[in-house]
Amino acid sequence: MAIYAVGVTFAVVAWGYLVWAAIDFGATARSGNNAAWLFLVLACVGAASCLFAGLMLGVRLLTVVGIVNPPAGSPEESARPAGGRRAAR
Repeated sequence: MAIYAVGVTFAVVAWGYLVWAAIDFGATARSGNNAAWLFLVLACVGAASCLFAGLMLGVRLLTVVGIVNPPAGSPEESARPAGGRRAAR
């Protein structure tokens, strides 16, 4: 569980840094530096990847904690007894 929390934290911090870098590269690119456009694109792709990874790790963390139910058909859900709580009686 702690590894998911560390992963979410790392991904969100990296996302924030890459967004800040993309803004900076965008300002540099608009002022005439053509090489900054490449770095702007790379920072945008990296930021989107970090945001996606952070969201996926966040959902996994919430599933492990028990706040969110696992999706239907997943291995975590199939470990539960079929029929719900009334079937065990």
